[in-house]
Amino acid sequence: MTTFTIHSTETAPDSSKPLLEKAQQKYGMIPNLMGLMAESPTAIAAYQTLAGLFEKSSFTPTERNIVWLTISYENECHYCMAAHTAIAGSEKVDGEIVEAIRAGEPIADPRLESLRAFTSSLVTNRGWVSGEEVTAFLNAGFTRENVFDVLVGISQKVLSNYSNHLAETAIDLPFQKYAWTKGSAVAG
Repeated sequence: MTTFTIHSTETAPDSSKPLLEKAQQKYGMIPNLMGLMAESPTAIAAYQTLAGLFEKSSFTPTERNIVWLTISYENECHYCMAAHTAIAGSEKVDGEIVEAIRAGEPIADPRLESLRAFTSSLVTNRGWVSGEEVTAFLNAGFTRENVFDVLVGISQKVLSNYSNHLAETAIDLPFQKYAWTKGSAVAG
């Protein structure tokens, strides 16, 4: 396996340093994912830009977290499942929703389950969802804008999930209590 560097502001390429400083300010630390992506100023800039855009999307914080966790579940990203479990907790997402996604089970709320199922289908079918699936999503109370906003979340998570797969990124200490493997839902 190829070893990748987890950069700090001292070791990162010059163009990545301000982006790592931005992460430090936002999270109070430089997450290993950001340190990893700093190898490519383009990758870290793309990730942070997509993250910022998705946070401004039409979704509520709970809905955004459902999208992030569902994508990370389907892509089996151990790092992102742990990190987004912590983020969901900090954003006061109902723990039962988080645990359902971590276990690969339906969410009890039908509308939110529709979001989880639609996101899951988009990921697992690489965007090839049926017209019936889109209609069911819209009939659950979502909009055409929401359809495309899910794609923004997928774009963001593909960058992080695949980066973590390539590098086998170590889970940061604050997220370790939320460690996850598919089939294991317990969150610390």
